[in-house]
Amino acid sequence: MKMPRVWEILKRFKDSCEFHGWKTSESEDWVEFEDKYHNFLWTRDIHPSSFKTIASNRKCVVREGLLYHVVEASYTAWLFSESPPEVLVKTIFDNPDFSKRIAVYDLSPILKGKNHCIKLNHTDSHVFHEFESFLQNELKVKVKPISNPDSSSENLAIAN
Repeated sequence: MKMPRVWEILKRFKDSCEFHGWKTSESEDWVEFEDKYHNFLWTRDIHPSSFKTIASNRKCVVREGLLYHVVEASYTAWLFSESPPEVLVKTIFDNPDFSKRIAVYDLSPILKGKNHCIKLNHTDSHVFHEFESFLQNELKVKVKPISNPDSSSENLAIAN
């Protein structure tokens, strides 16, 4: 079976969000739930300094009709098509503010045809927890947690 690409996974998830009554955007990757924006960013790779800048910014573009406005994203999920650098994972573990509002999903195993992915999610985002349930129930993917790089010798490449 051909596994879907990141944008296909996210589109299917956003379609399922409508069944919950959550607001989504056709052209942007966010979900609005209880007046909070849950932003999804997908990337193959990112430099740690760029990650810190984007993660600190917390901006999310929302289109309403022909107009765009910028809102503050309460939560951001990073969807990686390649394993994220260990330094990025360490940055999230070491920064409590990031850890409360940023989730990381390494979807590279799914894209390679495996039935698991790796997550770092210490948020209380109901949307992100529902995303994990979607992966498990709809795509039959096991969602495995990333361990803290400081507390284990296991790295992300081994976890894949």
